[in-house]
Amino acid sequence: MVHCFHLAGFPTYHMLHWCDTGIAISKKAGMIPLQMELGGKDACIVLEDADLDLVAANIIKGGFSYSGQRCTAVKVVLVMESVADTLVEKVKSKVAKLTVGPPEDDCDITPVVSESSANFIEGLVTDAKQKGATFCQEYKREGNLIWPLLLDHVRPDMRIAWEEPFGPVLPVIRIGSVEEGIHHCNASNFGLQGCVFTKDINKAMLISDAMESGTIQINSAPARGPDHFPFQGIKDSGIGSQGITNSINMMTKVKSTVINLPTPSYTMG
Repeated sequence: MVHCFHLAGFPTYHMLHWCDTGIAISKKAGMIPLQMELGGKDACIVLEDADLDLVAANIIKGGFSYSGQRCTAVKVVLVMESVADTLVEKVKSKVAKLTVGPPEDDCDITPVVSESSANFIEGLVTDAKQKGATFCQEYKREGNLIWPLLLDHVRPDMRIAWEEPFGPVLPVIRIGSVEEGIHHCNASNFGLQGCVFTKDINKAMLISDAMESGTIQINSAPARGPDHFPFQGIKDSGIGSQGITNSINMMTKVKSTVINLPTPSYTMG
């Protein structure tokens, strides 16, 4: 099921599966404290001064590892127009080297979790094709096995620009400014993770502050991180913050006991 609404001038789509499940659990939980991680549309913003070899390697790692079936996978690449052609070619050459097949053969790309998942992904691909996206590889599917696909020249009116495929299909949106990239990121109803690639640490920090996501990686793909590291999503991406200390605190109820002495223990001024 897909819902569409408009936010800041962008047609924004989102999958209701994660969010609906989270809302249903919340209603049943009542006053019980909850922690939820409900998926994401993790954006990768690429500036003109970025190391494009580094970016391409991280797009492959972030977008196609586990066949894209990670909540912290790169789900949309927002790249400055001036370097988009070069980046897309670098990513294409790496996608061509990915092995496809059964997990028993230790392939890079293996079947997605279910037929319904594969059908959902195919629906996103079909919509992108009908609306004019550039296919960097031929779309190929055998049962639940979908070959890795990079989609260039994706526009905001395409479902793949907003919905989480949870599979080996990655959209590239060409942007004319950093502000446009931030705007697209924040127009999503998800806010799990994101990443920024630039050699300018000051720009990176400013962009990170502006992106409405739980964690922003600078010059690296999104990742869960070590167990003690805070892990959280905002908006429809979840409730609360995970991590050893954070999780304990989230599930701890504080109780206070006040001892009233028969005489004051200090003098009021």
